[in-house]
Amino acid sequence: MPAFTPFELEVYQSLYEHTVQYNLADSSVKCVTTREWLDEDEIERLLDTGLFYPEVNGTTALRNAVADLYPGATAANVLITVGASQANAMVCQTLLEPGDEVVVMTPGYRQVWGTALNMGCVVRDLPLRADAGWRIDLDALDAVVTPRTKLVAIVNPNNPTGTVLTEVEMQRIVAACARVGAWLHVDEVYHGTEHAGIPDTPSFWGRYDRLICTNSLSKAYGLSGLRIGWALTTPQMAEELWRRHEYAVIAAAAPSMTLAEIALRPHKRARLLARQRQISRAGHAVMRDWVAQHADLVSLHAPQATSIAFVRYHVDQPALVVSETLRQQHSVLVAPGSALGAEGHLRVTVGYDTTSVATALGRLADVLQSLAKSR
Repeated sequence: MPAFTPFELEVYQSLYEHTVQYNLADSSVKCVTTREWLDEDEIERLLDTGLFYPEVNGTTALRNAVADLYPGATAANVLITVGASQANAMVCQTLLEPGDEVVVMTPGYRQVWGTALNMGCVVRDLPLRADAGWRIDLDALDAVVTPRTKLVAIVNPNNPTGTVLTEVEMQRIVAACARVGAWLHVDEVYHGTEHAGIPDTPSFWGRYDRLICTNSLSKAYGLSGLRIGWALTTPQMAEELWRRHEYAVIAAAAPSMTLAEIALRPHKRARLLARQRQISRAGHAVMRDWVAQHADLVSLHAPQATSIAFVRYHVDQPALVVSETLRQQHSVLVAPGSALGAEGHLRVTVGYDTTSVATALGRLADVLQSLAKSR
């Protein structure tokens, strides 16, 4: 067995996210309370939800609601999971064996990266180039995807950079997988978080036969506490994933699936997405002003989506040192870029009220100025 690689980002967040005054290390917006988005009939429906085991692969109504988001999909293509994180883990458990080669977009959310390592796989980075506005390196794509590649895993829109793949980039990724027969796993949890003027991100669904798309209600909907996600794939692969799902969790929670069915009603879905975008865009305006005011300390390539900013800082200190100084001295939590595959950066969420974001960013500027002087 290989040495176990902890999930560095989640370890850091779980240790401190509930102990600080300002938590800007998350990657969503401020989530709704149950009371504020349900009407009386929906509250009654939730209260009437039975607490026996629900349909293990997800209620038929919920799987149909998810399938309706993807042209040509049916409930047979959908497996409901405990967040996208469980779906992502099952993709690895289903497809990978020790020694397999896995290509992972970097920087990125390192769940597949670490899970594959812990399974004894060989993991290769597919880089996003900072000097090209965090665009995918297409030359590297063609070089890193080889006949030994079993799985290519990407996140689109990307966490942490907020980059949205172009049509050409999507076509090249599919072509690279098809060339060697690799599976393509696309984590699409940030669909619906696009910034003003950016078109909705197209799904990879329907572009390739060996494809698994994962998504959830956590990011774009502001419902991370429901822990509802899904995997979308062929009916045959959905069955394969389902068998692992039964070992891991049996089923997602019945009340959560009731709430998810409500969230995906067209009018309710539109309301939740609009709320998230409003909060995120207001926060990003604060971030842009802050970066402009502190250009000697930080720089940022403007993200196209998500409620997060991947800030480059101009101080000669490791990201974990900067993050820990900020947490210990000012009770603000941000995510060190080293935990996402890019040293010298911090992942900062702006999806909260603008006063809190501005206050926390002010404290970050103080830390960076202090560290710059000490060097």
